[in-house]
Amino acid sequence: MDERTIQKLIEEAVKVLPNSYAPYSGIHVAAALITDKGNIYRGVNVENSSYGLTICAERSAVSAMVTAGERRPLAVAVVTDLEHPIPPCGACRQVIAEFNEEAEIIMYSVKSGERIIVNLRDLLPSPFKLRR
Repeated sequence: MDERTIQKLIEEAVKVLPNSYAPYSGIHVAAALITDKGNIYRGVNVENSSYGLTICAERSAVSAMVTAGERRPLAVAVVTDLEHPIPPCGACRQVIAEFNEEAEIIMYSVKSGERIIVNLRDLLPSPFKLRR
């Protein structure tokens, strides 16, 4: 992933970070992904008092991608207002892997400016798959 695209994804996620709804954890997260067609989809975490109904930013962005008719994310930026970048949770890793096990994951903290980039395979080396 080239530097210009990485910066664009981070910027797109930062734009929607204020829209995050996190009254319970206080952890605000936004995500932006780019597809093989060059389109960008964004999402934020939306918490719920019934914790299991909470949706993560990454899954929100993937849902927007699928709703638009696309299926292949090349990279996903995960942006937080915490001191250090955070990786996608296990559920989000699995959802991203459903569409591209080799997606690049860009983690960024707006507070510190710290950035980490890894391949999804490094975070989820053996995703669950149904055999057909």
